[in-house]
Amino acid sequence: MNDRFHYDALVDDALRSVVRRVLTQVAEKGLPGSHHFYISFRSNDPGVSLPDYLRAKYPEEMTIVLQHQYWDLLLGSDFFEVTVSFNKQQERIRVPFTALSAFVDPSVRFGLQFDRKDKAAAADKAEKATPTTSLPAPEKRPPLAAPTSDEATPAKEPPEDGKPEDPASKVVKLDSFRKK
Repeated sequence: MNDRFHYDALVDDALRSVVRRVLTQVAEKGLPGSHHFYISFRSNDPGVSLPDYLRAKYPEEMTIVLQHQYWDLLLGSDFFEVTVSFNKQQERIRVPFTALSAFVDPSVRFGLQFDRKDKAAAADKAEKATPTTSLPAPEKRPPLAAPTSDEATPAKEPPEDGKPEDPASKVVKLDSFRKK
């Protein structure tokens, strides 16, 4: 299947904007009630800034908690920065939204998991390597025509058992399209 729209990447972008909006509200007003966040990100992604000892300890993925000990949450259009406490030592980190792998607010049992961005890049490369067929120029395509009232629409043959067809049998379930 050739997903020219890269729906998975579009959905990930939309979900990352949810995280951006939530963090923007928290930066402006603080954490309301019992809300707190577990934010996981790929520590080796470009643009991630954190102390070397933390990168060595978490070379692939790291999770931070925004609850009690965080300060100076700042947001840019494509990243957030925050100071968090690690073993009673405050450290400033910067995380591009593209590096996010998960966002969880356990107080309301809400969570998001993001696809790996390199998966979308691999799909792009595969698409560019796959030859595509092109349609003829518009002037060479046959016109699309709806049947006129003069044309007869072929009647469906009744089912073999003589019972009318159940409309629900034509419903396509989304589960059949989901990855398993």
